[in-house]
Amino acid sequence: MEDISAVSFVPLPTSKYLTPLRMNYTQDGKPKAWDLMKSHSSVAVVIFNVTTKKFIFVQQFRPAVFMSRAGDLMGNTIGVGSTIDTEVVKGEVGLTLELCAGIIDKDISVEEIAREEVREECGYLVPVENMKKIVTFPAGVGASGGNQTIFYVEVTSEQKVEE
Repeated sequence: MEDISAVSFVPLPTSKYLTPLRMNYTQDGKPKAWDLMKSHSSVAVVIFNVTTKKFIFVQQFRPAVFMSRAGDLMGNTIGVGSTIDTEVVKGEVGLTLELCAGIIDKDISVEEIAREEVREECGYLVPVENMKKIVTFPAGVGASGGNQTIFYVEVTSEQKVEE
């Protein structure tokens, strides 16, 4: 279980990950506006262990999921100045089961970033040439529009170098 405590929400003055923007534009002669976030693109990796014949997923705490689920459980909207009673809403409500993934925040190939994420999040050391690109598509289309590139890689139990 995740031991989460002292949760509060404050304004975001600056971030190296997100930049809130409002896009003003004209569509078919009608002025419009859309609030969005400029964010990093990302990679995700479908990992299949051929030794165990199992897919590998990552379980991790996601603050945005915790906030959303806590608001649902508490019956209110979370905003600036809100707090969450972590005696009532436990950290496990923020746990997700997801593909191995990470943001593209380095000046290296997306294949290399995917390879690094497989080692960092799952502990497998795989050659970069084993990364098979499946698709690149716009993710978070309503809020950020950054691209996500999905890869597939097969691993063996012998390639596990870290827990």
